[in-house]
Amino acid sequence: MPSATENGTNGATNGTSNYGIPASCPSCPEPLKYSGTLDQYPYFEVTPIIGREYPTLKVTDILRAPNAKEQIRDLAIIISERGVVFFRDQGDLNVPDQKKFCDLLGKLSGRPEENGLHVHPIYRDPGNLKLPDGTTDENIASYVINSDAQKKIYKTMAKRQTDEPRDLSREWHSDSTFENVPSDFSFLKMEETPPHGGDTLWCSGYEIYDRISPPFRSFLEGLTATCAQPVFRSAAAAGNYEVMSPRGSPLNTGDEFAPSHPVVRTNRITGWKAIFAGVGLHVTKINGVYAHEDQMIRDYIMRLITRNHDCIARMKWTKNAAAIWNNTCVWHAATPDTHLVEGNRVGVRASSIGEIPYLDPNSKSRREALGIPIV
Repeated sequence: MPSATENGTNGATNGTSNYGIPASCPSCPEPLKYSGTLDQYPYFEVTPIIGREYPTLKVTDILRAPNAKEQIRDLAIIISERGVVFFRDQGDLNVPDQKKFCDLLGKLSGRPEENGLHVHPIYRDPGNLKLPDGTTDENIASYVINSDAQKKIYKTMAKRQTDEPRDLSREWHSDSTFENVPSDFSFLKMEETPPHGGDTLWCSGYEIYDRISPPFRSFLEGLTATCAQPVFRSAAAAGNYEVMSPRGSPLNTGDEFAPSHPVVRTNRITGWKAIFAGVGLHVTKINGVYAHEDQMIRDYIMRLITRNHDCIARMKWTKNAAAIWNNTCVWHAATPDTHLVEGNRVGVRASSIGEIPYLDPNSKSRREALGIPIV
């Protein structure tokens, strides 16, 4: 099973980042290689391009296996190649084990040693929801996955309300791109589901990159994008509290929430290129181009997502189902239709903080690495 590993650029000084990522990548390590420790578990591919489901596998079985580290490392490789992996019936998985598992996915697959689980910026919000055991946890974004609580948070943003139908293309994003060092793995377990609705979709940034012409790919590879999320500052101001800091990395501090990231990045585990900061909820502008060009680029990438539904895996949530994905190579979008039915959608999500996003010019596209024709 093909895969890869890393090194990078953005934000480094004096030739080397302070946090384990070289400022340039003249000789990147070889891709991580799958060792076969998960072959014993039945699975099926959700689509030919993206997604895998292990219908009977318990995350706790991996966590407690004699060779747990090897299995978790192999799973990190599979998630990074398939983009997202689904599990069902994870009722025995508690929050401490979910956090531990998510942390190990990043740690065992080569993220910088200084980094850990993301701390959500507005953990101090008075509206922060309690976990099932009555506690709260700075590493668990339960209120962000709660459809009722989310409405309250976003009311603090100016011009958020509109009388027009919602543009659901705004839902696409990868987690914590508003941070200087964003997330690699996210692990979401759904605690409560409405009778229907609330599905989540994931789209392959690998495949979207592969569907762009080589000359235009080269152009995009020279660009960065500003990834801003002002809602955290406005929510903190409205609630009269300070945002959390640091947040999973020594570089994730303060309340600016407007870093620049490469439009095309290399996944450290597979070594494959993917469109990264080219579209989505947190991307506010493509840097260094005129306003009309900025809009054209983002509209084009969104057009590729919406017109190529074979690049998308969809999760119909069931109680205690879980999904783990790699934010460096997929976007995801929740379907905001739960207001049309009775019942709330409540999930518990942990995210690992990866590395400073970078583009290795010697890395390959997914199809190029696997020998798959573009057409």
